[in-house]
Amino acid sequence: MSDSEERNTSGKKDGPDSPRELKARALRLLMRRDHGRAELVRQLTRHAESPEALEMLLDELVRRKLLSEDRVAESRAHTLSRKFGASRIRQDLRARGIADETIERVTEEAKATEVGRASEIWKRKFREPAASQSERAKQMRFLAARGFSHDTIKKVMSGEGSGESEDSASPEEG
Repeated sequence: MSDSEERNTSGKKDGPDSPRELKARALRLLMRRDHGRAELVRQLTRHAESPEALEMLLDELVRRKLLSEDRVAESRAHTLSRKFGASRIRQDLRARGIADETIERVTEEAKATEVGRASEIWKRKFREPAASQSERAKQMRFLAARGFSHDTIKKVMSGEGSGESEDSASPEEG
């Protein structure tokens, strides 16, 4: 039985994928969600006949606009911006192997709305100003862990980022 020579005991094929199989595998990954080039290289390397075959496939996917670093970066940044600041977004994109110039462009866009986003996150988590210094420090650490800059945190804690159009009630009034 020649088929048993090509397949191991788990029913999976031994050896590298053919170019057609590799392309199908890449397209299945891309159907689930957008991936960056570095992510696809990591996931497909063990299945490729050679690094050159993999690079040719990835180049073809880029030409056909099925693989886009910009799209991945913008999508990921948009998703993360609901909970995190520009610093944390930058860190996540670097871990995914996105190019530095793309990361800088996307994080600049995130920085433009950072104070408002940080204020919204702060409101969802704490709802009211800190009653003590230790509580204030806890709130500031929370925002810092979320990747917001020191300047942004200061603005949120001072009430500058509230964006409320009400009677602009200050947190100190009581």
